[in-house]
Amino acid sequence: MSSNYPYVSSAGPVVKTIERFRKQFPSEVTADTLRKLGIAPKNESYVINILKFLNLIDADGKKTEAAKTFLQHDDAKFAAEFETIVRAAYAPLFDLAGDEHAWLQERGELVSFFRTSDGSSDLVGKRQALTFSTLAALSGHGEIATPRTVSSTPKKTPAVAKPKAVVAEERNAAVFAQPSSSSSNVGLTVRIEVNLPANGDQKTYDAIFQSIRKNLIDSE
Repeated sequence: MSSNYPYVSSAGPVVKTIERFRKQFPSEVTADTLRKLGIAPKNESYVINILKFLNLIDADGKKTEAAKTFLQHDDAKFAAEFETIVRAAYAPLFDLAGDEHAWLQERGELVSFFRTSDGSSDLVGKRQALTFSTLAALSGHGEIATPRTVSSTPKKTPAVAKPKAVVAEERNAAVFAQPSSSSSNVGLTVRIEVNLPANGDQKTYDAIFQSIRKNLIDSE
């Protein structure tokens, strides 16, 4: 079912469009216009529907008389005039909830209104509520919702202690290198792998290494 009330998935495209159009409102707004301006990427059709719903552009994308509001440079005066535009577009909501309460309704109340009015799905209803809240914030009512930032710093992986059996295997694979004592210019390296008994005690290991030093390293 098509929705009467427009929506967008996040506040960013709406906010960027309004801010950009306050500097210069194009005489015609199309998807190509938004792409050239570099705003609302992949959300062009959604933003255009919102602008049409607010009667800022007509069915052909032409700027309307209501767009003159964007000529207002003062932020407070712009918000006051934009408030009138938003209230007129969402007249049924204000008729039901009242002029003051409608601006700051809880998100759940807004979702219920939009879902009941349009037969929207839960997801669309939430996006319709977000869109209205964003427009309300631009009208001076409430704060614009900002997405939560995710830290780019990778989480440190805690060090995991190695099992004793693994330590024993690494110890048993100890390798020793003994350079040749030959006086020639040709070098020779001898690699000796020693497998240490996993169940040996300190005296056993000391005896093995002392024997290696005596017979291999210190020998002439």
